[in-house]
Amino acid sequence: MDFDDTPEEITWRVECRAFLDAHAELKPEKADLGQSFWAKVRTAEEEEAYDRAARGWQRTKRDNGWAGLTWPSAFGGQGLSGHFAAIFAEEEGRYDLPQGGFAQSIGMAGPTIITHGTDAQKAKYLDPMLTGEETWCQLFSEPGAGSDLAGLRTSGIVDGDEIIVSGQKVWTSNAVEAAYGMLLVRTDVEQPKHRGITYLILDMSSPGIDIRPLKQPTGRSEFNEVFLDDVRVPRENVIGQINAGWGPILTTLTNERTGIAGMSSMVDEVIDLARTYGVSDDPVIRQELARLFSYAETIRFLGYRVRTTTSRGAMPGPESSVLKLASSRRLETIANVSMAIMGAKATLYGDDAEMGGFWQNYAFLGQWMSRIGGGTDEVQRNIIGDNVLGLPPEPRLDKGIPFRDIPS
Repeated sequence: MDFDDTPEEITWRVECRAFLDAHAELKPEKADLGQSFWAKVRTAEEEEAYDRAARGWQRTKRDNGWAGLTWPSAFGGQGLSGHFAAIFAEEEGRYDLPQGGFAQSIGMAGPTIITHGTDAQKAKYLDPMLTGEETWCQLFSEPGAGSDLAGLRTSGIVDGDEIIVSGQKVWTSNAVEAAYGMLLVRTDVEQPKHRGITYLILDMSSPGIDIRPLKQPTGRSEFNEVFLDDVRVPRENVIGQINAGWGPILTTLTNERTGIAGMSSMVDEVIDLARTYGVSDDPVIRQELARLFSYAETIRFLGYRVRTTTSRGAMPGPESSVLKLASSRRLETIANVSMAIMGAKATLYGDDAEMGGFWQNYAFLGQWMSRIGGGTDEVQRNIIGDNVLGLPPEPRLDKGIPFRDIPS
C-alpha cells in the first residue's frame, strides 16, 4: 500500500487547503469537548441558526464546485475517485465548519439515483441535494425488520400510476426536516423475501404520513417513528424497477457503511481523560488504551489500502468490508474504557459530569447509533463470513420460499 500522497494527491491537497483557507478558520488545536454537540444541548433557536449555517456552507461548496466530489460532472460533481474525496474530508475536518444532515442525501440517496435513477429523477432531485436546499431521510428499518432488512412488511399496492403505501418505519434520522425519503416497500408477497421489494422516492409532505420523534436516553430525538397510512406515491418515483429494489438498496447501504467507518478515532482524547483522572499508569486501563489504539491504527491502515486500491483504478477488496465492523469495535472500546476511567463519576450527567456529559453521551449512549446503523455488528460479521472468508452460510429456513409463507 502507499502511505504518502502521490504528486497528484499532493497537488489536490494543496488545492483543498487553498479553498478552505479562503472560506473558513482552522479549529483550535485542542477542541473543547464540553461545548460540542454531544455535551451541549442546543436551544431551538440555536439549532435553527446552526442549520442555516450548515446549509450556507453546503451552498458555498456547491457554488465553487466542491460538493459531491465523486459525483459525475454532469450532475454538479467533479467525477473524482473516492480517495480524492477522502483527502478533502480530512482537510475539511481541520476547519471550524458546520456539518449539516447531508449524509443521507449527498452520501446515500444521490449515488443511488445516479446509479439506478431515471433521467427525470436525476434532473429533479440531485442539484437541490448539493446546494443543501433539500435534505433526505432513510425509511428502511421497521420494528420487525431492522437487521433483517429483507424481512420488511410495509406494503406497496400498485394502483395504476400510483403505489399505495401502508406500514411503519423506525429509527429514521432527519425525518422531521427531510424533504424526501428513501422508502422501501413490499410490492409482491409471492416472491422470495429479497425479491418483491420496491425502492421509492417519498415526498415527506404527502398526506397520510405521521412522524413521531423518539426520545433517546441522551435526552435528544435524532430518530423518529414514521407511520404511513394509504400514502399515494407516483409510479414515476420508483428507483430502478418494481419488485427489483435490492440492487439500489445495496448501493445505498454500501455508501452508508463507508460513511460510518470514517468517523474520528478519539484516541488522544481518551488518553487525555485517563491522565486527567490519574489512571494512565493503571495496567488494566493501559491495556484498554492499547486496544483502542490498535483498533484506530487498523482502521487507518485499512483506509490506506482502500485509498491505494481506488487511486490505482481498481475496486477495493475485503478491507472495505471490515472497516465498518472495525469502527464498531473501536466505539465499543471507547465506551468501555472512558466509563472505567471515570469510575463512579461516570454515573453523573449534564453539568455535573466531566465535560458536560460528553463521554456519557458520545461514548456510552451514542455508540449504538453507529453500531446499529448501516447494519449491526452481527450482520457485518455474517457479510464478512459469507463474502470475504467464504464460510458456509448460516441455515436459512426462509430462503427461496414466497414471502407470504414466512411466519411473522
